[in-house]
Amino acid sequence: MAVPEVDKKLLEQLEEMGFSLARAIRSLHYSGNSSLEDAINWIVEHENDSDIDEIPLVPVDINLDATKPFPITEEVKIKAQNLRIGANQLSKRKEKELERQGEKERIQAGKRIMEAKKTAEENARKRMIALREAEKEEESKAREKIRQKLEADKAERRSRLGISPVVTSSVQSASTACHVVQKKSAEVSKPVTSTKKAKKAELLCDCLRSLRRYHKDEDARVKKAFQILLIYIRNVVKNPDVEKYRKIRLSNPIFQESVGSLIGGVRFLELCGFEKTNRGQFLYLPREKVDRVTLNSALSALHSAITNPYFGLFSVDSVELP
Repeated sequence: MAVPEVDKKLLEQLEEMGFSLARAIRSLHYSGNSSLEDAINWIVEHENDSDIDEIPLVPVDINLDATKPFPITEEVKIKAQNLRIGANQLSKRKEKELERQGEKERIQAGKRIMEAKKTAEENARKRMIALREAEKEEESKAREKIRQKLEADKAERRSRLGISPVVTSSVQSASTACHVVQKKSAEVSKPVTSTKKAKKAELLCDCLRSLRRYHKDEDARVKKAFQILLIYIRNVVKNPDVEKYRKIRLSNPIFQESVGSLIGGVRFLELCGFEKTNRGQFLYLPREKVDRVTLNSALSALHSAITNPYFGLFSVDSVELP
């Protein structure tokens, strides 16, 4: 098989008019190699053929003698021009369709990001609510244990003194009044305590969000800082009596590189109870100031910051950092 021989002058004229070599050879070959107009008419009729731009092959013994020149008429030029215009329009339509498809994909990606953000924020809110409920339940159990212990001690003292456990009306009235006062006092103090703890938990989360936003282009450094902070706080929770876990040298190269050099790193530790001592050389958490509730809130906030890829990127509230 070989490429069929066609009129070279017609072939040159078709190429000059903008047709590819394969399309020109194919049109001349299948139009009988008779004239330029027939070749263009053939291209018009077979423009949508799948093999229009493939060079045809014929047996080797086929040899066309085509040396007669053909003039390019105005009609031929118009048809060629129309073909080029049609090809350009088709190309533009395809480009527009690709642009529309790309825009749709970008919109869908944006929606997915917003949904993921809402889901993450909702999960964080639920965890915060669960933490507050657990704190309330723990406080309620502690108060109930104290009350039972006081009543047991009172009953034991009455028994040793031989006093009847029956309470007179006057004592009963006084006891009732005292109980009412204690109940009201507990009702007033309870929300205040819970509010303070909830506020501390929010401050911890806001501090991490601010740190993330201040260093939004340094994801690797921020993630490492969160992990180092998690180690510091977890060590204190597990070993509150070991002083080395409650004392951090500010000039330590590892601490400076991973936490101290980031805006908000030291502030987060201060919110957890650490204090600057020895003229600012150390961060120290006194044993009597170890607050497990606050430290557990810090661990929860750090866990959310590490596992949630959108943590701090969309929040509008932030804690004021020095």
